[in-house]
Amino acid sequence: MRLVRDLTSCVLLLLGTGVGVADERPNFVFILTDDQSYGMMGCDGNELTQTPHIDQLAKDGVFFDRAYITSAICTPSRISILLSQFERKHGVNFNSGTSVSPEAWADSYPVVMRDHGYYTGYVGKNHSPIGYGGYGSGLMDRSFDYFYAGHGHIRFYPKDLHEIFQAAKSDTQVEIIQEGVDDFLSNEHRLEGAIRFLESRPQGKPFCLSVCFNLPHDAGAGTMASRESDDEIYKSLYRDIEIPLPKNYVAKADVQTPKLPPHVLKTSERQTGYDYSDEPDAAIQRIIRRMQAMTGIDRMVGRVREKLEANGLDKNTIIIFTSDHGLFTGEQGLGGKALCYEQTTHVPFIVYNPNASESARGRRCDDFVQSIDIAPMMLDYAGIDSPEAFQGKSIRGLVDGGNAPVHDAIFTENLWATHFGNPPIEAVQDKEWKYIRYYANNSFPASIKIRTAKEMGIPLTKMLYTVADENIAVYRHYVESPLEGEKPIYEELYYVADDPHELRNLIDDPSLKDQLSRMRALWKKKLKMARGTELPKVLRYTETSELERKLKECQSR
Repeated sequence: MRLVRDLTSCVLLLLGTGVGVADERPNFVFILTDDQSYGMMGCDGNELTQTPHIDQLAKDGVFFDRAYITSAICTPSRISILLSQFERKHGVNFNSGTSVSPEAWADSYPVVMRDHGYYTGYVGKNHSPIGYGGYGSGLMDRSFDYFYAGHGHIRFYPKDLHEIFQAAKSDTQVEIIQEGVDDFLSNEHRLEGAIRFLESRPQGKPFCLSVCFNLPHDAGAGTMASRESDDEIYKSLYRDIEIPLPKNYVAKADVQTPKLPPHVLKTSERQTGYDYSDEPDAAIQRIIRRMQAMTGIDRMVGRVREKLEANGLDKNTIIIFTSDHGLFTGEQGLGGKALCYEQTTHVPFIVYNPNASESARGRRCDDFVQSIDIAPMMLDYAGIDSPEAFQGKSIRGLVDGGNAPVHDAIFTENLWATHFGNPPIEAVQDKEWKYIRYYANNSFPASIKIRTAKEMGIPLTKMLYTVADENIAVYRHYVESPLEGEKPIYEELYYVADDPHELRNLIDDPSLKDQLSRMRALWKKKLKMARGTELPKVLRYTETSELERKLKECQSR
């Protein structure tokens, strides 16, 4: 089968180059939001947020009710999607001191698809350090035929931070991304600032467009300022109705027994950017901004579908919609992400295949899917074999109406254990039970670093976010120590079939001894699977390595 596919791919590489044969493989538009928990749209149960276009996409395609990410934080989650690997295998996070090596990047879905005849585009936010120098390497930018994105956070007003967006007519994130999508799909390529390696999209050649938001992420929604140039959506929508607090919301002042013991989750060290979760009024104001952002994103989804139809592309374009992780806003007194609870790992997931049978579309699917399944699914539809390095599985069968489960259980993790108080975490769950393990985080406290930075006039960003070479060793310890026998400092067991909000920890229930043993055995199996057997294919990416790189650049001039 591989030989047949390889021969087919070789033929398809020639299509659109003068042989006069159309490549009829499907196009892809992959839309990735940021910080969007399950339950923020009409199609997943939100009765207030207006998302009619995404709701219609769910009705036209398949909505997966049990979709999960791998790591509940931007960079590792997005790299997991690109490489179809768990973080334990790809080895890159904010605290890892590493970037993705060119060797590993060669097996990413956009590079593989481009190598096999697809015209590729990337629009919006890139939060994945790729190559020697990470964001500054230019490898990510050069890996696409069309690139219109900012590295790191792009906030609500991308022009304030990123030169690439300066020529856009709009000022707000969703609308600037819309301009990039329209330019890619129009085949005219008139948008100044976009990086293009071909003057126009080759006729008869399939495309894969990745659209990545920095919304409703707090770094985006938190910078909304109701500027005069903003659309009315971002000024007044939802401000004339009563917005309820999340279920199980607990204000900081009302927390009597913390969800996790203070020695496990050091909430006093949490990033101050999540302090809005502590006060009811502040939490509601942030929720309103996210709702506004979601309605803006929804409008863009509708316009993308209109654009596809106007260009005659709608009948052969698969649309995928999901998020990189969720977020707490005071539920059970918690704020932020980087935990393995449902609020942060359970996300919306829609796949619309216009060529699926009528009976296959318009369904809700209760089978497990995970973010690392996106890449193998796209390659499957494109007739391309997945690289051996992939850990996800194609869910094409489920999308097209099959009922054979792809996963028996889901593994999630957090390796972003830093001075902000989050511990290393691992979790495994099946459709009834969920088991979570926590390990010690002995990082020096952020609060003391902040105090010292203020006393000495040191920039807070430098003090809190600089990664040194020694951090590489610490991060590798988080990866390997559970496999080497490190014991957890805390455990949780939930019967999620009856307790979906994870309110009752049953870890000490003696009647569940056998169930706990079963889940621990499942954890060990999935942990080994997630780690793989090879060392991560990464490059050193620390403050020292960046100084060395810049020095070499200066010397070579």
